[in-house]
Amino acid sequence: MRGHFLNAKVNLKCIQRLMHLLGLKVVISRKRYNYKPHSPSHVAENILNREYPKDYQPMEVLLTDVTEFKYGTQAKVYLSVILDYGEKKIVTFKLSKHNNNELVRESVSQIEDRIKPTKTLIHSNRGFQYPSHSFKHFADEHQVIQSMSRAGKCIDNGPMEGFFWTLKDERYRLNDYETFEQLESDIKDYIDFYNTKRVTLSMGLKIPA
Repeated sequence: MRGHFLNAKVNLKCIQRLMHLLGLKVVISRKRYNYKPHSPSHVAENILNREYPKDYQPMEVLLTDVTEFKYGTQAKVYLSVILDYGEKKIVTFKLSKHNNNELVRESVSQIEDRIKPTKTLIHSNRGFQYPSHSFKHFADEHQVIQSMSRAGKCIDNGPMEGFFWTLKDERYRLNDYETFEQLESDIKDYIDFYNTKRVTLSMGLKIPA
């Protein structure tokens, strides 16, 4: 046993000497640590639970999310949208060059006077803006029911994801935008089109008056 150990030690020294002569170095991988993510402070239940076929009254179920666009030489802009599922319309949106809590707060503040206390439900994913103290304060102040998708389940907010897909597929990807103003103008134009003229199966293939 001792002989094997000595032979292994000699062989190791030979290998190290050879690597030194050849200018080679051993790369030792550091141990990886599995860090547990911190849970957000205000995660809400998935109260909506994909109950989309139901008939809702206006301002009863609101869906919201933020998506990203690029323009110019890789500049970014962020769009925060609130979709009224009862009316199947975008009730408010906000564009910003910064993806932060203020973007989402400014979005919901535009519908403060239309919220139905204890009846309006706002469903979102778990993006950092929605479990924030700022958003929770808004929900409490206006007696809004907060609902959130399960972690990693974007389908829980399917209609909102669907709107982003149609916006990007039917307008954004068909054009090149050099400036923020060009992109902003086209997004506003598309949302107006979406709310008033877009033919959908839910409208019975009729264009609304």
